[in-house]
Amino acid sequence: MPRGRRPTDEVRRDVLAAAGRMLLAEGMTGFTIERVAAESGASKVTIYKLWASKGALALDAYFSTVEPLLAFPDTGDLGADLRTQLHAFVELLTATPAGTVLRGLIGEAQRDPALMEAYLTTYAAPRRQLAVDRIGLAVARGQVREGVDPATVVDQLWGACYHRLLIPDLGIDVAFADQLLDHVLRGIVAEP
Repeated sequence: MPRGRRPTDEVRRDVLAAAGRMLLAEGMTGFTIERVAAESGASKVTIYKLWASKGALALDAYFSTVEPLLAFPDTGDLGADLRTQLHAFVELLTATPAGTVLRGLIGEAQRDPALMEAYLTTYAAPRRQLAVDRIGLAVARGQVREGVDPATVVDQLWGACYHRLLIPDLGIDVAFADQLLDHVLRGIVAEP
C-alpha cells in the first residue's frame, strides 16, 4: 500500500541527509538535483520548491552536516574554547572532503546569487555570530580587554583559515591555527 505524501519536514530532512552524504563523499563535481532526488525519494519539483538552486541546496546540506561538528564551546576558558573550535574547523577542512566542498560552494556563489544569499544568511552570518558572541562574552567577563572588537578577532582567526583554504599555496593545519591563536591572545609586539 502506498504510504502517501510525506510531510515537508520529513522530505527536507531526507533530502538534506542525502545531499550531505553525497557532498562529503564526492564534492560538488557529481552533485546534481537528479541524484539527490533519486537517493532521497523526493521529486525534483519538490526539491526546487524547497531550495532556490542546486547551490543553495548544497550549502544547506553542507551546513546541516557539519554544524554538529562545529559547535562552539563555552567552558569559561576563552583560549581553550577558541582552540577547540579552530581545531575542529581546520580538521573538518583538511581531514574530510568538506574543505573541497566549501571551496567549491564559495566559488559557485560568485556566479549564483541565490547561493551567495544562502551562504551569507544561513552559513557565514550564523557561524560568525557564534564566534563574535563567545568573544563578546569573554569581554563582558573581563577575560579580554575592553575595546577589543570581537568581529575583528573573528576575521583575524577564521579569515586567515579561509584565506588558506581558498588560496592553498601554504596549506592549513592545526599548527597554523595554534599560531594564529597564540598571536591573537598574546599579541605580536615585544614587551620592553
